[in-house]
Amino acid sequence: MKMRWMAGMMLALTMVGAPVALAQSAGYSAQPGAAPAASKRAKTFSAEEIVQKGHEFFGTTTKGLAKAIEGLFKEHGRPTGYVLGEEASGAFVAGLRYGEGWLYLKDGRRQKIYWQGPTVGFDAGGNGAKVLMLVYDIDTPRAIFGRFPGISGSAYLVGGFSVSIHADEKITIIPVRSGVGARLGGNVGYLKITPRPTWNPF
Repeated sequence: MKMRWMAGMMLALTMVGAPVALAQSAGYSAQPGAAPAASKRAKTFSAEEIVQKGHEFFGTTTKGLAKAIEGLFKEHGRPTGYVLGEEASGAFVAGLRYGEGWLYLKDGRRQKIYWQGPTVGFDAGGNGAKVLMLVYDIDTPRAIFGRFPGISGSAYLVGGFSVSIHADEKITIIPVRSGVGARLGGNVGYLKITPRPTWNPF
């Protein structure tokens, strides 16, 4: 009786283990980190997608844009959203910036946004620019509304495009600008992003 019970248990274990062995022999293995990583990448944009959108938006194909995007991806990774818009700004030591555009997320959601902000720095001039913003760690369109301080010393030129970095406790926004005029200062300042236009930059 005891031998028969043991034989039954061995058969049951063999049947349970068979699918696992079959899956392993077919090249499948359990990788705990694979599914979350794939899910995360599915919610982000690739460098190729952003470069293509940028070329379509700016109306030109340039190595400068591709170089700027490539560098940002290497340093900051894949964004969860991007903004296409236009802005006007001007300054003589202190300045103002106003813009509007659309935020796009990978799942197809989008949000009309407006931004304003004061800037202070050793700069002077004005410009009207088309702006492509990379947005990191955003999961809903409305999460973009708020104030995003500029990171000191972040403004720089890459391939003819100006790049700056703004961030709050969670979300990082990196505007890439190309437009008429020359104005790279304004490192100390912030972007205030709102759902409706306003003249109040504060």
